[in-house]
Amino acid sequence: MSVALENVLAKAGLRVSSSQFLALVEEAARRLSPPNPEPAHYFSAEQQEALADVGLDLASHRQGETDYRARSVAEHAVLADSALTVIEAARRLGVDDSRIRHRLKERRLTGWKDQGGWRLPAWQFTATSVLPGIETVLRAVPEDSPALVVAAFMSTPQPDLVINGKPATPRQWLLAGGDPEPVAQLATTLGTPA
Repeated sequence: MSVALENVLAKAGLRVSSSQFLALVEEAARRLSPPNPEPAHYFSAEQQEALADVGLDLASHRQGETDYRARSVAEHAVLADSALTVIEAARRLGVDDSRIRHRLKERRLTGWKDQGGWRLPAWQFTATSVLPGIETVLRAVPEDSPALVVAAFMSTPQPDLVINGKPATPRQWLLAGGDPEPVAQLATTLGTPA
């Protein structure tokens, strides 16, 4: 299994060994999924709506059904593994790490605090800079939006963002030089009823 997993991780561009990735999954599973949970019980109505909007099923586990928590745990593990530390983000942008912390404080970058310090999702960066227009978008994201919900939004095609006749993800839209305002407008609705 580890060779197959290493192949999948390599194809996905994740620079982590299979044992490190499985450790991340185990940690995420411990934190995110107590045994026999009633998923909706752990979230407010607004959070339930946000999670449902990005395709997460909060219904109880049914006999014979694949455990629905597996996808969330795997997505969380990938989000955490691909996230940058403050130092990595500073190197990528060619700035001092204090500038990264300042941007986090001002919501010009987004991230979460982990045991090892701040983690910044990779989706908000290019190879050498921040995603164009990201500051406008992040100001519009509700402050209580979970990192996984924001990541799912940024990587899900939106019918209102069209490139070459096809719905584009907010990240693709911004990378193509699209106006960040339509993305910001969509981001304001994260966690609200459709």
